[in-house]
Amino acid sequence: MFDACVLGVDPGIATAGLAVVARVEGRPHLLWSGTVRTPRDLAEELRLRSVYEAVREAIAEHEPGALAVERVMWGQNKTSALRVARAAGVVMLAAAHARIPVQEYAPLEVKMAVTGVGNADKQQVRSALSRAHRLGAVPDQADAADAAAVALCHLQQAGMRRAVRATVT
Repeated sequence: MFDACVLGVDPGIATAGLAVVARVEGRPHLLWSGTVRTPRDLAEELRLRSVYEAVREAIAEHEPGALAVERVMWGQNKTSALRVARAAGVVMLAAAHARIPVQEYAPLEVKMAVTGVGNADKQQVRSALSRAHRLGAVPDQADAADAAAVALCHLQQAGMRRAVRATVT
């Protein structure tokens, strides 16, 4: 099914970005964005609960047809990646409770979809969201801008999946 409204999430335990992007008259529009920040001195399970609750609230308020989340990449810092993976897990759980489908996208996929370049930096992604896709007021906060990019990636991929299905059937 073609998703017209998507909640994009850039998961994190210290900071998580959220953005709702919808297709209106064939063009993507940023409807809302936000950032969840959790205090460093708070127990990890409470930080995760904050992320979960923020995602549940965004789902309840904006009623997206899908949730798109950036896939965790396992780099040098395994401890940090594990925390981000836990945050991604609670994001997926919030979507499951709301009965909306989840799709994960690798950072490379998101950058390619938004900029056409897999190794684009954060400023290039923000610029492409604003100029190439005319998304509207791109959030200043990096994690929220990344969430908008993830949502836009999903909208583009959903359109391609629909076109492929139409040619196969």
